[in-house]
Amino acid sequence: MATDCIAVDIAALKLKVIAMPPIRPFRRCILSLLLFTAAARVGAQENAPSAATTASPNPSMQPSKQRIALAVHGGAGTIDPAQMTPELEKEYRAGLERALKVAYEILQRGGSSLDATEAALRLLEDDPHFNAGKGAVFTSAGTNELDASIMDGKTLKAGAVASVRRVKNPISLARLVMEKSPHVMLDGAGAEAFAKEQRIELVDPKYFFTQQRWDALQTVKEAAKGGGGGKQYVISDKDVHGTVGAVALDQAGNLAAATSTGGMTNKRPGRIGDSPVIGAGTYANNATCAISATGDGEYFIRAVVAHQVSALIEYRGLSLDAAAAAAIKNVGELGGTGGLIALDRNGHIAMPFNTNGMYRGQVDPTGKFIIDIYK
Repeated sequence: MATDCIAVDIAALKLKVIAMPPIRPFRRCILSLLLFTAAARVGAQENAPSAATTASPNPSMQPSKQRIALAVHGGAGTIDPAQMTPELEKEYRAGLERALKVAYEILQRGGSSLDATEAALRLLEDDPHFNAGKGAVFTSAGTNELDASIMDGKTLKAGAVASVRRVKNPISLARLVMEKSPHVMLDGAGAEAFAKEQRIELVDPKYFFTQQRWDALQTVKEAAKGGGGGKQYVISDKDVHGTVGAVALDQAGNLAAATSTGGMTNKRPGRIGDSPVIGAGTYANNATCAISATGDGEYFIRAVVAHQVSALIEYRGLSLDAAAAAAIKNVGELGGTGGLIALDRNGHIAMPFNTNGMYRGQVDPTGKFIIDIYK
């Protein structure tokens, strides 16, 4: 019988070698063969790729990129197509589209939902077609008083300003109230003093003047007095009130909501509507949704509309569509009109309103842009 055996690298086995008595040639070969087999198994286990690298990809187990989504509004009311020229409608749509594009680009670059909503509203505040910032309506005293708020769905932090007269972009000041102060809302002179401390751009009150809004104030005043000489005054919602708002979902899965307004035409100085009231005109919670409302502010405050949508989702298990529709139905039952835009953590968008129109636009999770005015 042959006594030649296969050489084995004992060190590779990582085994402790102990002294052994002399072994006969045949038994030595059998022992060597066993050791060689064990070495091969150890080496195979150390060099084999892990199951994670060899298994075929399972799409359901792969982390998916968070879908982004966005919606904006420019106010709801009785928007009569007969009074809307093609040129004017084009301008309204262009304003909404600009706000959507700027905000969507921020989200695509990985920017936050707060950044996106603020950027969208800054553009709408600068657009005189909408009742926020330049183009804001006038109070009965012939002044412009601006309100705005913003809320972070991740932290539930919020900031708001009310009755400011010299702040070019109230939404930016509202965000600073949230991030740079221990408060949620500042109003009037106190808000403007804070704006100076934060070096927010202040303008002469004349900056907000537009002839259209001034003429609307005169029309509303004359109509309130009953007019004269049998003259009929046609008052449209765009002459009385309006608001701009935005909601966004970013790549990190965070929601945010923001709202800004010039209030309502011929209101008493000092009147504050729902736009700066957290839970009424603005609300955001990552666990549920983000909301921005527009319409008869007093009714939205009484119904706590923005938070109501979130509560219906969280406590009743309603879908976003059902919760938003129920909240607007509640406003109508109280006697109010208006609408809202809503966005949930899955990117679903709802835009109910109980008027015949609402200036609105959205970018859904597929990247599709949609802009509408009428029902």
